[in-house]
Amino acid sequence: MQVPLPPAASTEARNNASMSIDSLSALEIVQLMNQEDARVAAAVATESTAIAQAVDLIAQRFRAGGRLIYMGAGTSGRLGVLDASECPPTFSVKPGMVIGLIAGGKSALTSAIEGAEDRRDEGASDLQQMGLTANDVVMGIASSGRTPYVIGGLEYARSVRASTIGFACNAGSALIPLSDIMIAPIVGPEVVTGSTRLKAGTATKMVLNMLTTGAMVLIGKTYGNLMVDLTATNEKLKDRSQRIVSELTGLTASAAGELLGRCDGQVKTAIVAHQRQMTPDEAREVLNHNSQHLRRALESLTSK
Repeated sequence: MQVPLPPAASTEARNNASMSIDSLSALEIVQLMNQEDARVAAAVATESTAIAQAVDLIAQRFRAGGRLIYMGAGTSGRLGVLDASECPPTFSVKPGMVIGLIAGGKSALTSAIEGAEDRRDEGASDLQQMGLTANDVVMGIASSGRTPYVIGGLEYARSVRASTIGFACNAGSALIPLSDIMIAPIVGPEVVTGSTRLKAGTATKMVLNMLTTGAMVLIGKTYGNLMVDLTATNEKLKDRSQRIVSELTGLTASAAGELLGRCDGQVKTAIVAHQRQMTPDEAREVLNHNSQHLRRALESLTSK
């Protein structure tokens, strides 16, 4: 079933500023695109309240053991998969906590799958196969606001009482009645008409960054702006872990490395163990009692 475009969908309109883009020099094209991209942050800023509501909702579901599931087709789906894949190494969460679904499946990440976005029933079946529950949050990402795959997914999510968030770059999208929270930054016509991988894609990435980062901060995955719950999967991250422990404890780099070794590479455990002269197991217990929130764990020990 094809859902019709909303009247005068801005993502499909022609951009007056780029009517003669094919006659511009390389530098002029770059400058034009940069000028258009500058509009994106302002458009996203107009949706700050809705984005913050979504951050709070996602954090609530995370605390209750729920998941965040992104759904999209094409660029929208790829950006959801990208954001989901960055959460485990950045915040040390299990891969299933944030999930990205793309119309057409994994092969659609690198190749266009003809007609995939039009399969409304697959949006529902993909969520059904995941065992979606009322404890989860489903975010439907559709720059146009009309993608059947996303609409089918949101309809199914509501049928099992999962929370729903909609994202579109057009006003009056078909996602509105299916979304508990609607985020709709109006970025305007693209430099290349209809190419929503451009400004709409940039707006999508900005919003997804805010959603997962904001929710992870709220559930204690950072200390200040330090990434204290990262998973050191490569030398860069191992070095970062060591520097964080060194900065927060005052230890030398080598001593911080030794402390991390005793704490199985867990930054938060290492900091609590050092600051309160505890064993790693005792430090983990304190963190568990404070919902893995490092600042609260340290403050709880100080107040005793």
